[in-house]
Amino acid sequence: MPSDAASAGGPAPPTTSRPTGRPLLATAIVLGVVVLDQLSKLWAVRELVDAPVTVIGDDIGFALTRNTGSAFSLFQAFTPLLAVVAIGVAVLLVRAVRRTRDTLMVIGLSLVLGGALGNLADRLFRSPGFLKGAVVDFVHVSSFPTFNVADSAITVGAVVIVIWAVRTDLLEQRAARG
Repeated sequence: MPSDAASAGGPAPPTTSRPTGRPLLATAIVLGVVVLDQLSKLWAVRELVDAPVTVIGDDIGFALTRNTGSAFSLFQAFTPLLAVVAIGVAVLLVRAVRRTRDTLMVIGLSLVLGGALGNLADRLFRSPGFLKGAVVDFVHVSSFPTFNVADSAITVGAVVIVIWAVRTDLLEQRAARG
């Protein structure tokens, strides 16, 4: 049975409710992280090859390292497996970003996805070769492991997701009480 708007010659009502602006927001965040990550790594490979640069004493600076493992240089011998896992995680993150409507969650997932893609690009295209590439790390802060822009985006994205989860839980508790 046609709707009143359709029978009156007006436009048909929308059949799907797509969130507006979120796909653009997600794309901008992911591309921004990947571009910033790759440009900063190009800078690090070019400028830090001879010696590290100190910013504040010996505690904060830039020092070029290459990581064939995962976070904290774990699993060094499993670079191809880590690359394949990263591809799978990226696919899952893309699906999650496309399905979520909450802006805070879109931001968190997009930061994690951008970081994952930035490091995945290293594993795919840097030496020693496809699926075996070492991730370029260069940010040195005291005794903390050296990291990069992609790692920072993943960490910030994870914090945003935790904030979203806590906020959602608090809102649900408040709704249940009221």
